[in-house]
Parts: sequence; structure tokens; C-alpha cells
Amino acid sequence: MNALEIHSLTKSYPGFTLGPLDLTLPSGCILGLIGENGAGKSTTIKLILNMLHQNGGTITILGKDSRENVLARQDLGVVMDEQGIPPALNARQVGNIMKNIFRNWDMGAYVSYISALEIPEKKPFKDFSRGMKMKLGIAIALSHHPKLLLLDEATSGLDPVVRDQVVGMLEDFTRDENHTVLMSSHIVSDLERVCDYIAFLHKGKLMLYAEKDALLSQYGILRCTREALDGLDADAIVHRKDTPYGSEALVLRDAVPQGLEVGNVSIEELFVLMVKEEKK
Repeated sequence: MNALEIHSLTKSYPGFTLGPLDLTLPSGCILGLIGENGAGKSTTIKLILNMLHQNGGTITILGKDSRENVLARQDLGVVMDEQGIPPALNARQVGNIMKNIFRNWDMGAYVSYISALEIPEKKPFKDFSRGMKMKLGIAIALSHHPKLLLLDEATSGLDPVVRDQVVGMLEDFTRDENHTVLMSSHIVSDLERVCDYIAFLHKGKLMLYAEKDALLSQYGILRCTREALDGLDADAIVHRKDTPYGSEALVLRDAVPQGLEVGNVSIEELFVLMVKEEKK
């Protein structure tokens, strides 16, 4: 079963339109949503959560229309940029409140996450750093055993050691084939490590959506002379940069003739170069 299906989704604001957006996320997988500020990542997640009214299209969560199935929200774990936690509450008090909100709340798991992420139990939320607030949000989201986890810049504000720990938690979470994650992040290296699927958003439009391994095998970086690059089929070149010392291009591997060595490209490089080409 697909955990998430988005078909022809649109949302319009003055000066900005998201979509039409089509995404399908199979259960047990992690989807990384990549895009610069204002690309539509947070808007997409808010539409999935029915926090915004869509102008068109459909969103299906765990087999049910997102606008009609209120109970399905119990199966969603959510970490947004703003946690919405009362400033005076501490982590222990937050846990006692959440057990009355989520039917599958697991206090033992919550206490374990609080300890693992080194979140102080008695310090008020208002005194938390940004990173500490995000860690508490992650602990809450994981502690009611959601089937679909939605993370909007959840690793933002975390130091590299804690980011690595959180990414490891997500890997553990999706070892259950009924658990699925959609996460957006500016830290593309985190997404590249953990994601099965990658979606590129640019100015509200979906530039690319595919399995991560398929993308990395489809595209590569070719460094050669300008003359050699000029000799390639134009359709093989996604983006090129010429200098007095030679040329470098993002290319489709299958369209490059034998004899020219194509190097690997990272997901971050792929996104940046595709955006540069789009802006030409």
C-alpha cells in the first residue's frame, strides 16, 4: 500500500502557485523533499496535514482522503518548525498531556527518547534552544507509534552528532515496513544518507521525483575539454560550465559515449545544477 498519494495538488497565493504536484510514497520508505526557501516544501506538508485549503487535487493518507479521515491523524507523527508547545511546560509535563491526546501514546518510549536525546525533563520549553525544541518535537512524534512521519526541517538547528543520531532513529523507524517518512531539509547530506526517494521543488514546481539510487545512476559529472563536450548530443547535457581550463557538465550517463569518464554526482550537486539550468 502507498502511505501517501498526491494527485494534481495545487495551492495558489498572490505571486506564488504550488503545483500541480503529483507524488506517490510507498509504505516503508523515506522521501526527501528538497527545495530552496520559498519553494513550497512547508506548504506541501501543511496541505497534507489539512492545515491549508487546497485549490485543487487530492491527497490520500494511508488509503483515506486527508480531508475526511480525522482518525487517521492519530497515525501521523509531525515535527514542524513551530512546535506549538506552551512555553511554561517542561518535557515531563508535555508527556503527561500527550498521553491524553494520542491513543497509542507510549510513555516508556517517550522517556527513552528524552534520555537518548539528552532533553532536560524539568526545564521549561521557553528556555530551550532551537535545537532542543526540535529534539523534543522528534521525541513526541515518535512516541505515539505513527505510521507516517512528517518532518519539516526537523534536523535544522541540530549539531552534526545529534543529526546523525536522529537520522539513525529514522532508519530504525522505517525498518518496520508499515512505517513511512516524508522529510524536508536544507541539509541535503542527511537526505542523501537516509532517503529512498527524492523530490526536487523549485518555485512551487516539481522538477524531479525518483528513487534516489536511480537518480545517482542516471546522472553524473563529466569533466573534459570544451571540444569533447561540444561533440556530445545536446540532449545528453543537463547543465554545463566552461572555463579557460576546460569544461564541466551534468550529464545523462547513458547518453555519453564510451571513452569519456563520468564521475559521481551528489544529490545536492544534482539539485543545485538543475536549478541553475532552470534559471537560465
